[in-house]
Amino acid sequence: MTTQELTNLRASILEGRYTDALIIVDELEGMSRQAILRNIQSFLLRLLVHLIKNQVEQRLTNSWANSISDSIRQIKKLNLQDKTSYYLKIDEWEEMLEDEFEAAIDAASVEVRDGIYTPFELLEIVDKNQIMMTAQKLLDLTYDPSAKTLPSVIKEHLAQLPGGENWQYGRQR
Repeated sequence: MTTQELTNLRASILEGRYTDALIIVDELEGMSRQAILRNIQSFLLRLLVHLIKNQVEQRLTNSWANSISDSIRQIKKLNLQDKTSYYLKIDEWEEMLEDEFEAAIDAASVEVRDGIYTPFELLEIVDKNQIMMTAQKLLDLTYDPSAKTLPSVIKEHLAQLPGGENWQYGRQR
């Protein structure tokens, strides 16, 4: 939202040009929605990177678990439009997951096993469907548990990931 848009909105209201004011409000709402969706995408990218690392390395570190958990909690906060509606409905994640997957492969290729795989190699190694299903299950959690119980529910899901049991019981040391 720019100062000019606010100035135009104020002028439209003061001059009684309510149709013009509503057009500006619609534009501002659209800009706000796009900004929120970009923030959600950045957390979704981080989530996918860590799920890729987890799948390839078959382990789960405290750092990765924290990143996955924080990504889901932040997505829940950002996606909640008001108390009863969401920017992205529960069945609307597939396209965004697809859009972010390739970028996640690129980012993960730098980190997985200290960067020994190119993005092309990593793309052949990973089970994309499994990663997408895991991501969707975690995203589904953002629609149900309360903010208070979400962290513990996420931990339960993390314990089911490859290496999750070792992470849960501190056996990775």
